Amino acid sequence: MNKQKLVVVTLVFISFLLLVSCQKKVEKNQAKETVKNNILTEKEKAEGWKLLFDGKSTNGWHKFNDGKINGGWIVENGELVALGKGGDIGGDIVTDEDFDNFDLRLEWKISHGGNSGIFYHVKEGKQYKALYYTGPEYQVLDDVGFPHKIKEWQMTGANYAMHLADKNQKELEKVGKWNSARIVVKDSLVQHYLNGKKIIEFKQWTKDWYKRKAGGKWKDFEDYGKFKSGKIGLQDHGNKIWYRNIKIKSL
Repeated sequence: MNKQKLVVVTLVFISFLLLVSCQKKVEKNQAKETVKNNILTEKEKAEGWKLLFDGKSTNGWHKFNDGKINGGWIVENGELVALGKGGDIGGDIVTDEDFDNFDLRLEWKISHGGNSGIFYHVKEGKQYKALYYTGPEYQVLDDVGFPHKIKEWQMTGANYAMHLADKNQKELEKVGKWNSARIVVKDSLVQHYLNGKKIIEFKQWTKDWYKRKAGGKWKDFEDYGKFKSGKIGLQDHGNKIWYRNIKIKSL
């Protein structure tokens, strides 16, 4: 073998080794990604955190006002997925357990033009047709690609139809990318976080709160925001959405 051929063979061999090495790194990173989702560290367990989604099943959840999740939501790749079969009413799910004061954290990503929401202090009953009849909502939306004209109180992170997200703090990932949401409720104080930054803080049941309720979308919903404990809810508004790493700590 002449010198030129030897150089070519050596370069091909080195390229092969680099390719194999890169592939192993990708597989290793993917494995790490799978392992780290939907689990609690020992420190989190000691602090009182609890998983609301185990990454394998819909255990701990049921269809709002029903009891069985009938295929509108599935578990796929360690993610709780709404298939978009619901609409304004009919596809929502809630936790089996009620919560009062809590710190709720989760991750979500949404489809193009998608719409969903995270609710708390939700009550069930024949008189309530959907989550929003009682539960305040952390809005989840494709702010950019939503197909209809929207107002700021309808955008991601807003306390839907009540309080606007702080534009100076709001940093929303593009459609298809994961966002983190956090809702902290302590007595009347409520805080919304998006991707680690606080975007809303308000108090419920104050003069200002009742004024906002009476002057907007919820004026005819007598029990909206009334309850101090209830279920956590996730909305299927007719669009595909993914949730994971859903955990909560009682305060």
